[in-house]
Amino acid sequence: MLSTRLKMLRTQHRKTQQDMADVLGISRQGYAKYENNLGEPDNSTLSKLADYFNVSTDYLLGRSDIPTLTQEEKEEAEFQAFANNPKLNVFYKELPESQEEAVERLREIWEIIKHDYKK
Repeated sequence: MLSTRLKMLRTQHRKTQQDMADVLGISRQGYAKYENNLGEPDNSTLSKLADYFNVSTDYLLGRSDIPTLTQEEKEEAEFQAFANNPKLNVFYKELPESQEEAVERLREIWEIIKHDYKK
């Protein structure tokens, strides 16, 4: 599915394989392997491709037929990545409130952190 979607998106954007290779900082042959299903991009490259085409990684991988996420879905995905960080789970699990209250507190902390990084 990844190879099909990459080729479709590339042609829709009127880009060559060399254009895409340049975006990713790899050789044209390296990019061609993705489209010919002879290799798979690492997570970082997959994220770059999703960002470049403004689609979700789930769409690229065939886990969703909806190309883009809503802003709410993007924010939820960011929060889930934050909340599921193994280095942070110890703090989350030690919160004395019920799990629902702990999640809400963690979400508030996440919003503060995001706001600080945007400055």
